[in-house]
Amino acid sequence: MKFSVTILGSGAAIPTIERKPTAQLVSVRECAILLDCAEGTQIQIITFRKRLHKIKYIFITHLHGDHYFGLIGMLTSMHLLGRQKELTLFGPPGLKEIIDIQLHHSKTTLIYPLIFKTVDADVTELLLDDGRITVTSFPLKHSIPTWGFLIREKPLSRGIRKDFAGNHDIPIPEFERIKNGHDYIDDKGIVYKNEDITIAPPRVRSYAYCTDTAYFEDIIPVIKGVDVLYHEATFTHELADNAHEKLHSTVLEAATIAKKAGAGKLIIGHFSARYRETEALLKEAVDIFPNTIVAEDGMEIDI
Repeated sequence: MKFSVTILGSGAAIPTIERKPTAQLVSVRECAILLDCAEGTQIQIITFRKRLHKIKYIFITHLHGDHYFGLIGMLTSMHLLGRQKELTLFGPPGLKEIIDIQLHHSKTTLIYPLIFKTVDADVTELLLDDGRITVTSFPLKHSIPTWGFLIREKPLSRGIRKDFAGNHDIPIPEFERIKNGHDYIDDKGIVYKNEDITIAPPRVRSYAYCTDTAYFEDIIPVIKGVDVLYHEATFTHELADNAHEKLHSTVLEAATIAKKAGAGKLIIGHFSARYRETEALLKEAVDIFPNTIVAEDGMEIDI
Protein backbone atom coordinates (compact mmCIF):
# COMPACT_ATOMS: atom_id res chain seq x y z
CA MET A 1 0.00 0.00 0.00
CA LYS A 2 1.16 3.52 -0.74
CA PHE A 3 3.05 5.41 1.96
CA SER A 4 4.62 8.58 0.64
CA VAL A 5 5.53 12.12 1.64
CA THR A 6 5.18 15.11 -0.68
CA ILE A 7 7.25 18.16 0.26
CA LEU A 8 4.97 21.18 -0.21
CA GLY A 9 7.39 23.63 1.39
CA SER A 10 11.04 23.07 2.26
CA GLY A 11 12.16 26.52 3.38
CA ALA A 12 12.27 28.35 6.69
CA ALA A 13 10.34 31.49 7.68
CA ILE A 14 10.92 33.66 4.59
CA PRO A 15 9.52 32.34 1.29
CA THR A 16 11.73 32.38 -1.80
CA ILE A 17 11.00 31.69 -5.46
CA GLU A 18 12.47 28.20 -5.07
CA ARG A 19 11.17 27.32 -1.60
CA LYS A 20 7.94 27.96 0.26
CA PRO A 21 7.75 27.62 4.05
CA THR A 22 6.97 24.37 5.79
CA ALA A 23 4.20 21.97 4.82
CA GLN A 24 4.11 18.29 3.91
CA LEU A 25 1.41 15.94 2.67
CA VAL A 26 1.61 12.33 3.83
CA SER A 27 -0.38 9.64 2.01
CA VAL A 28 -0.64 6.37 3.90
CA ARG A 29 -3.15 3.54 3.45
CA GLU A 30 -5.64 5.74 1.59
CA CYS A 31 -5.40 8.43 4.28
CA ALA A 32 -4.06 11.94 3.54
CA ILE A 33 -2.40 13.85 6.40
CA LEU A 34 -1.16 17.44 6.25
CA LEU A 35 1.82 18.29 8.43
CA ASP A 36 1.97 22.05 9.05
CA CYS A 37 0.34 24.58 6.76
CA ALA A 38 2.50 27.57 5.94
CA GLU A 39 1.42 30.54 3.84
CA GLY A 40 0.56 29.36 0.32
CA THR A 41 0.14 25.68 1.17
CA GLN A 42 -3.11 25.34 -0.74
CA ILE A 43 -1.42 26.81 -3.83
CA GLN A 44 1.33 24.22 -3.48
CA ILE A 45 -1.28 21.46 -3.21
CA ILE A 46 -2.84 22.64 -6.47
CA THR A 47 0.55 23.11 -8.15
CA PHE A 48 1.63 19.58 -7.35
CA ARG A 49 -1.75 18.11 -8.36
CA LYS A 50 -2.87 16.92 -4.95
CA ARG A 51 -6.48 17.06 -3.75
CA LEU A 52 -7.66 19.23 -0.87
CA HIS A 53 -10.71 17.10 -0.19
CA LYS A 54 -8.55 14.01 0.43
CA ILE A 55 -7.01 15.53 3.56
CA LYS A 56 -8.51 13.95 6.67
CA TYR A 57 -6.17 15.13 9.42
CA ILE A 58 -4.00 18.23 9.89
CA PHE A 59 -1.19 18.35 12.45
CA ILE A 60 0.39 21.70 13.40
CA THR A 61 3.74 21.62 15.19
CA HIS A 62 3.68 25.08 16.81
CA LEU A 63 2.41 28.62 16.46
CA HIS A 64 5.21 30.31 14.57
CA GLY A 65 3.52 31.72 11.50
CA ASP A 66 5.58 29.87 8.92
CA HIS A 67 3.91 26.69 10.14
CA TYR A 68 0.25 27.69 10.14
CA PHE A 69 -0.38 31.01 8.31
CA GLY A 70 -1.89 29.12 5.35
CA LEU A 71 -4.47 27.36 7.48
CA ILE A 72 -7.43 29.76 7.41
CA GLY A 73 -7.23 30.15 3.64
CA MET A 74 -7.20 26.42 3.09
CA LEU A 75 -10.04 25.76 5.54
CA THR A 76 -12.11 28.42 3.78
CA SER A 77 -11.36 26.97 0.34
CA MET A 78 -12.55 23.57 1.52
CA HIS A 79 -15.77 25.28 2.64
CA LEU A 80 -16.23 27.06 -0.70
CA LEU A 81 -15.58 23.83 -2.59
CA GLY A 82 -18.43 22.14 -0.73
CA ARG A 83 -16.57 19.83 1.60
CA GLN A 84 -18.98 17.80 3.74
CA LYS A 85 -16.83 15.27 5.60
CA GLU A 86 -15.29 16.20 8.92
CA LEU A 87 -11.72 17.46 9.26
CA THR A 88 -9.69 16.93 12.43
CA LEU A 89 -7.08 19.53 13.37
CA PHE A 90 -4.40 18.72 15.96
CA GLY A 91 -2.38 21.61 17.35
CA PRO A 92 -1.48 24.01 20.16
CA PRO A 93 -4.09 25.20 22.68
CA GLY A 94 -4.31 28.66 21.07
CA LEU A 95 -4.97 27.44 17.55
CA LYS A 96 -8.72 27.04 17.95
CA GLU A 97 -9.02 30.61 19.22
CA ILE A 98 -7.02 31.92 16.24
CA ILE A 99 -9.20 30.10 13.71
CA ASP A 100 -12.46 30.95 15.49
CA ILE A 101 -11.61 34.68 15.52
CA GLN A 102 -10.94 34.70 11.78
CA LEU A 103 -14.12 32.79 11.00
CA HIS A 104 -16.13 35.06 13.33
CA HIS A 105 -14.94 38.34 11.84
CA SER A 106 -15.37 37.12 8.26
CA LYS A 107 -18.86 35.89 9.18
CA THR A 108 -18.00 32.42 7.89
CA THR A 109 -19.75 29.31 9.15
CA LEU A 110 -18.05 26.23 7.78
CA ILE A 111 -20.39 23.72 6.18
CA TYR A 112 -18.25 20.79 7.33
CA PRO A 113 -17.40 19.70 10.89
CA LEU A 114 -14.00 21.03 12.03
CA ILE A 115 -12.81 19.15 15.09
CA PHE A 116 -10.00 20.59 17.22
CA LYS A 117 -7.70 18.35 19.24
CA THR A 118 -5.21 20.00 21.60
CA VAL A 119 -1.68 18.61 21.78
CA ASP A 120 0.32 18.64 25.01
CA ALA A 121 3.82 19.94 24.34
CA ASP A 122 5.31 18.40 27.48
CA VAL A 123 4.64 14.70 26.91
CA THR A 124 4.93 11.98 24.31
CA GLU A 125 1.34 11.19 23.42
CA LEU A 126 -0.61 8.88 21.12
CA LEU A 127 -2.86 11.31 19.26
CA LEU A 128 -4.47 9.09 16.67
CA ASP A 129 -5.20 5.41 16.15
CA ASP A 130 -7.70 4.89 13.35
CA GLY A 131 -7.06 1.18 12.89
CA ARG A 132 -4.74 1.78 9.93
CA ILE A 133 -2.11 4.12 11.35
CA THR A 134 -1.00 5.71 14.59
CA VAL A 135 0.30 9.25 15.06
CA THR A 136 2.34 10.05 18.15
CA SER A 137 3.48 13.52 19.21
CA PHE A 138 6.72 14.15 21.10
CA PRO A 139 8.26 17.34 22.52
CA LEU A 140 10.95 19.20 20.62
CA LYS A 141 13.27 21.97 21.83
CA HIS A 142 12.31 25.35 20.43
CA SER A 143 11.54 28.90 21.54
CA ILE A 144 7.83 28.16 22.01
CA PRO A 145 6.04 24.85 22.72
CA THR A 146 6.70 22.61 19.72
CA TRP A 147 6.43 18.92 18.95
CA GLY A 148 7.28 16.42 16.27
CA PHE A 149 5.07 13.67 14.91
CA LEU A 150 5.71 9.97 14.32
CA ILE A 151 3.42 8.30 11.79
CA ARG A 152 3.44 4.51 11.86
CA GLU A 153 1.40 1.87 10.05
CA LYS A 154 -0.44 -0.67 12.15
CA PRO A 155 0.42 -4.30 11.40
CA LEU A 156 -1.86 -6.10 8.99
CA SER A 157 -3.09 -9.64 9.52
CA ARG A 158 -1.45 -12.55 7.74
CA GLY A 159 -2.86 -13.28 4.30
CA ILE A 160 -4.33 -16.67 3.35
CA ARG A 161 -2.64 -18.19 0.33
CA LYS A 162 -4.93 -18.05 -2.69
CA ASP A 163 -4.09 -21.59 -3.78
CA PHE A 164 -5.06 -22.93 -0.37
CA ALA A 165 -8.28 -20.91 -0.12
CA GLY A 166 -9.26 -21.98 -3.64
CA ASN A 167 -8.85 -25.65 -2.89
CA HIS A 168 -10.56 -25.73 0.52
CA ASP A 169 -14.05 -24.85 1.58
CA ILE A 170 -13.09 -22.71 4.57
CA PRO A 171 -16.02 -21.58 6.77
CA ILE A 172 -16.22 -17.78 6.98
CA PRO A 173 -15.58 -17.63 10.79
CA GLU A 174 -12.33 -19.52 10.26
CA PHE A 175 -10.88 -16.87 7.95
CA GLU A 176 -10.28 -14.42 10.80
CA ARG A 177 -8.81 -17.12 13.02
CA ILE A 178 -6.33 -18.11 10.32
CA LYS A 179 -5.41 -14.48 9.63
CA ASN A 180 -4.75 -14.03 13.34
CA GLY A 181 -2.24 -16.88 13.38
CA HIS A 182 -4.27 -19.99 14.23
CA ASP A 183 -3.88 -23.33 12.49
CA TYR A 184 -6.79 -24.64 10.42
CA ILE A 185 -8.47 -28.01 11.03
CA ASP A 186 -10.77 -29.14 8.21
CA ASP A 187 -13.89 -31.26 8.55
CA LYS A 188 -11.79 -34.43 8.18
CA GLY A 189 -9.63 -33.47 11.15
CA ILE A 190 -6.56 -32.66 9.05
CA VAL A 191 -4.45 -29.93 10.68
CA TYR A 192 -2.89 -27.29 8.43
CA LYS A 193 -0.14 -25.27 10.08
CA ASN A 194 -0.68 -21.54 9.86
CA GLU A 195 2.78 -20.84 8.46
CA ASP A 196 2.06 -23.27 5.59
CA ILE A 197 -1.24 -21.74 4.51
CA THR A 198 -0.61 -18.02 5.01
CA ILE A 199 1.84 -15.36 3.89
CA ALA A 200 3.40 -12.75 6.13
CA PRO A 201 1.89 -9.24 6.00
CA PRO A 202 3.90 -6.35 4.55
CA ARG A 203 6.52 -4.78 6.79
CA VAL A 204 5.26 -1.95 8.98
CA ARG A 205 6.68 1.42 7.85
CA SER A 206 7.19 4.68 9.74
CA TYR A 207 7.92 8.37 9.20
CA ALA A 208 9.11 10.95 11.74
CA TYR A 209 8.70 14.70 11.26
CA CYS A 210 10.92 16.98 13.37
CA THR A 211 10.72 20.73 12.82
CA ASP A 212 11.52 23.23 14.43
CA THR A 213 14.04 22.18 17.04
CA ALA A 214 17.51 22.63 18.44
CA TYR A 215 19.70 19.55 18.73
CA PHE A 216 17.71 17.39 21.13
CA GLU A 217 18.73 13.80 21.86
CA ASP A 218 15.61 13.20 23.97
CA ILE A 219 13.73 12.40 20.76
CA ILE A 220 15.99 9.46 19.87
CA PRO A 221 14.14 6.78 21.90
CA VAL A 222 10.85 7.81 20.27
CA ILE A 223 12.08 7.73 16.67
CA LYS A 224 14.52 4.83 17.06
CA GLY A 225 14.67 2.73 13.88
CA VAL A 226 12.29 4.97 11.90
CA ASP A 227 12.31 4.28 8.15
CA VAL A 228 12.47 7.94 7.10
CA LEU A 229 13.28 10.93 9.29
CA TYR A 230 12.62 14.53 8.29
CA HIS A 231 14.72 16.80 10.47
CA GLU A 232 15.10 20.53 10.17
CA ALA A 233 18.56 21.75 9.16
CA THR A 234 18.21 25.51 9.05
CA PHE A 235 21.94 26.32 8.94
CA THR A 236 25.27 24.78 8.02
CA HIS A 237 27.45 24.11 11.03
CA GLU A 238 29.62 27.18 10.47
CA LEU A 239 26.56 29.14 11.64
CA ALA A 240 26.03 26.97 14.70
CA ASP A 241 25.90 30.03 16.93
CA ASN A 242 22.95 31.37 14.92
CA ALA A 243 21.23 28.00 15.16
CA HIS A 244 21.72 27.70 18.88
CA GLU A 245 20.56 31.26 19.53
CA LYS A 246 17.34 30.64 17.59
CA LEU A 247 16.92 27.06 18.85
CA HIS A 248 17.27 25.54 15.40
CA SER A 249 19.53 22.74 14.20
CA THR A 250 22.51 22.66 11.88
CA VAL A 251 22.81 20.12 9.09
CA LEU A 252 25.52 18.28 11.03
CA GLU A 253 23.25 18.06 14.07
CA ALA A 254 20.34 16.72 12.02
CA ALA A 255 22.59 14.04 10.53
CA THR A 256 23.87 13.13 13.99
CA ILE A 257 20.33 12.60 15.26
CA ALA A 258 19.57 10.37 12.25
CA LYS A 259 22.70 8.32 12.88
CA LYS A 260 22.08 7.90 16.61
CA ALA A 261 18.42 7.01 15.99
CA GLY A 262 19.32 4.37 13.40
CA ALA A 263 17.02 5.93 10.81
CA GLY A 264 16.81 4.35 7.38
CA LYS A 265 16.88 7.65 5.48
CA LEU A 266 17.20 11.33 6.39
CA ILE A 267 15.48 14.23 4.67
CA ILE A 268 16.87 17.65 5.57
CA GLY A 269 14.86 20.83 5.08
CA HIS A 270 13.64 24.11 6.62
CA PHE A 271 16.63 25.87 5.08
CA SER A 272 17.39 29.51 5.76
CA ALA A 273 16.65 31.73 2.75
CA ARG A 274 20.37 32.55 2.55
CA TYR A 275 20.99 29.13 0.94
CA ARG A 276 20.20 29.29 -2.77
CA GLU A 277 22.29 26.17 -3.48
CA THR A 278 22.24 22.96 -1.45
CA GLU A 279 25.49 21.20 -2.34
CA ALA A 280 27.24 22.34 0.85
CA LEU A 281 24.20 21.34 2.93
CA LEU A 282 24.11 17.85 1.46
CA LYS A 283 27.87 17.33 1.79
CA GLU A 284 27.79 18.27 5.47
CA ALA A 285 25.02 15.74 6.07
CA VAL A 286 26.37 12.77 4.11
CA ASP A 287 29.73 13.00 5.86
CA ILE A 288 27.83 11.93 9.00
CA PHE A 289 24.81 10.09 7.57
CA PRO A 290 25.30 8.94 3.96
CA ASN A 291 21.65 8.14 3.16
CA THR A 292 20.54 11.78 3.21
CA ILE A 293 18.49 13.69 0.66
CA VAL A 294 17.73 17.40 0.40
CA ALA A 295 14.04 18.37 0.52
CA GLU A 296 12.81 20.20 -2.57
CA ASP A 297 9.34 21.63 -3.12
CA GLY A 298 7.26 19.12 -5.04
CA MET A 299 9.49 16.15 -4.22
CA GLU A 300 7.66 12.90 -3.39
CA ILE A 301 9.42 10.32 -1.25
CA ASP A 302 8.24 6.74 -0.89
CA ILE A 303 8.58 5.33 2.62
